[in-house]
Amino acid sequence: MKSNASFKKKSKSSVKKIQASLAEKGVKYCLGAYVDIHGVPKGKVVPLAHLDHMAQGSELYTGYALDGLGQRPNDDEIASVPDLDHIIQLPWQPEMAWMPADNTFHGEPYPLNTRVALKLQLEKAAEMGFGMNLGIEAELFVLKQNEDGSLSVPNPDDRLTKPCYDARCFLDQFTWLDRMATAINDLGWDLYSFDHEDANGQYEFDFKYADALTTCDRFTFLRLMAKEFAKQEGLLATFMPKPFANKTGTGAHFNMSLYDLETGSNLFACDPADDPHGLGLTKLGYQFIAGVIKHGKALCAVLAPTVNSYKRLVRQGDMPYFTWAPVFNSFGSNNRTNSIRVPMGGGRFESRNADGSVNPYLAATLLLAAGLEGIREGLDPGLPQEDNLYELTESERAARGIEFLPQNLAEAIDVFEADPFVTEVLGQELRDEFVRYKRREWTEYHLSVTAWEVKRYSHLF
Repeated sequence: MKSNASFKKKSKSSVKKIQASLAEKGVKYCLGAYVDIHGVPKGKVVPLAHLDHMAQGSELYTGYALDGLGQRPNDDEIASVPDLDHIIQLPWQPEMAWMPADNTFHGEPYPLNTRVALKLQLEKAAEMGFGMNLGIEAELFVLKQNEDGSLSVPNPDDRLTKPCYDARCFLDQFTWLDRMATAINDLGWDLYSFDHEDANGQYEFDFKYADALTTCDRFTFLRLMAKEFAKQEGLLATFMPKPFANKTGTGAHFNMSLYDLETGSNLFACDPADDPHGLGLTKLGYQFIAGVIKHGKALCAVLAPTVNSYKRLVRQGDMPYFTWAPVFNSFGSNNRTNSIRVPMGGGRFESRNADGSVNPYLAATLLLAAGLEGIREGLDPGLPQEDNLYELTESERAARGIEFLPQNLAEAIDVFEADPFVTEVLGQELRDEFVRYKRREWTEYHLSVTAWEVKRYSHLF
């Protein structure tokens, strides 16, 4: 694999300037953080004086010790190189600078690193003249962990049947919310909205979109920051897709568009009057959506990558109303029963089956690749679906060609593994690593004995 401009290391003089700037801000240590197959940050810390060494790949790792990096005990070590264009000073520990990192192997970008995979796919988009903008809606629960390990909503007043947007429940968690909002804005991410979400103890932060790589870095860091601020309040912040069976799950909706690399203009945006469907999307935007739908079932494995994810992706659970869960491989306008939604005004589309456990780099890689395939092949997604798809009969959905997305992790992995597109985009090794870990997760889940089973069967038989 040949490295490209996006993988070039900084010159020594540039690194020295960065060191001086960080020193002025009080930084003493640098954390070069890459992610494993699950999107969980890993890395080493060096004193600021050694940043120049880290920037040249001095920090080595035994890949076999980590999930999804594909190494055996006898393989050479991998290195990580920090991306010095995306440095974040920890708001709660300003002596530390967090730097997203890329893994390398023998001096070349390591293809099993999911951030590397995204950068490679962005280069393919650039060859077509495109850049990718991405916004991720960050939903999460802030909960109390009880002595027996169970989770509960910490605020006893947050018990409304439908607490979405509730002002009182929002204000009751103001201290944590204020710390999060202040940090997001101080980091320059432009927080434009935050609220109490649809479940008790659930919140959402919406900050401005950016290029895909930057947004994935920010979402990865936000998960770390939310947990730290909650811990300081004696609470647990979790992006687990479905912590409670009878409450709404946690999404991480991906909002996407392509932009022209020369002008920066949004290539999906047009006047709704010029769009035959009236959604405000260009032909290019529809082609991109068609590519995502073409591979929608396979993409579900990375957008909803855990056993727990599929407790969220159900039509109606224990609740007396529809869950809005995106269980159909379809698109429409402001219709949340589709997995792909074009919000009012158009110019972008939203992939709604992504949840809080997503590895954003891996998901963005495959979404972008699918969309580019749709453009190259001139695909057409058909007519937007504007009905409540939950209320259609099976025959009505079949007549429209609307299919269910996978209903559990095993099904999702089967489709993921069977689609040649996945191997073409990720390479055989990364694809196999993901499949191996997710099949193991499914097996371990089925070998466990749950509280539900004990309650149901221990006295019945």
